[in-house]
Amino acid sequence: MDRSFFHCVSGILLSIFFISAGLAQQAVPPVTVEKIRGNVYQVKGGAGANTGFIIGEKNVAAIDAKMTEEAGKQMVDAIKKLTSLPIGWIIITHSDQDHVNGLTGFPQGVPVIAQENTRAHMDKAFRSPRERAYLPSVTFPGKLTIYQDAGSQTGRIELLYFDPAHTDGDAVVYFPDEKLAFIGDLIFIGRDQLIHRHKNGDSRGLVRTLKGVLNLDADIFLSGHSDPVTRRAIQDHIRNIEDKQAKIAQLVKEGKTLDEVKKIYGIDGQGAGSRWPSLVEIIYLELTHTK
Repeated sequence: MDRSFFHCVSGILLSIFFISAGLAQQAVPPVTVEKIRGNVYQVKGGAGANTGFIIGEKNVAAIDAKMTEEAGKQMVDAIKKLTSLPIGWIIITHSDQDHVNGLTGFPQGVPVIAQENTRAHMDKAFRSPRERAYLPSVTFPGKLTIYQDAGSQTGRIELLYFDPAHTDGDAVVYFPDEKLAFIGDLIFIGRDQLIHRHKNGDSRGLVRTLKGVLNLDADIFLSGHSDPVTRRAIQDHIRNIEDKQAKIAQLVKEGKTLDEVKKIYGIDGQGAGSRWPSLVEIIYLELTHTK
């Protein structure tokens, strides 16, 4: 083979590789911080879901940790640009990778808090000694109230668990003074609601949980994959899920198969173009008691 031809082809292939690598890097937007209310901030961008934090008088409480160590470090750096106070707590809303795998980018020794089922899922997923150093050290079954500013009754944060919903360990992080709550993946806007059956998620529990969320004295809700929403969006989400549950229940009563139900809803393959089952499939499997 002509050597010049070989070098030419090699050069083209290398160019394609570096261009592809550059595009891959550009696909992950930089971490950005948005002040929502009071001292509560939402963190978007970086690898992984939306996260957040609140700056207290003596420390910072972080909510979720992004998907990679690098993204976790970027979140920590973003906090440092706003305050010199240390991170005193890391609160986890649930165990999905895009919410917890960035924990290794945070300082070691910071207490990690999660609902007890979430810790169990993380215990199975975190295999390396480095990961396991970040397993939640504080867990709760149904409710836990912490005060961000130790030794005082200020900076109250309520951690609430209602029912199996997106997973069986979804924590709602409620800030009563700010009338605001982080709700993890309990709501998706503009896309199918995701429920993890392999983590014992349940659409009926999701509805009960969202109704519990509406009982809180809050009017802003932050989630993993949407912009901040109001109570109206939560109400609409509940209604959409309940309407789907009622229609699918009728189709099951009529003897429709899962494939027939999916066809009625225009769903092909595994979910609506996702590696996870669609909400339609989840509801059908729940109604037919199919594992």
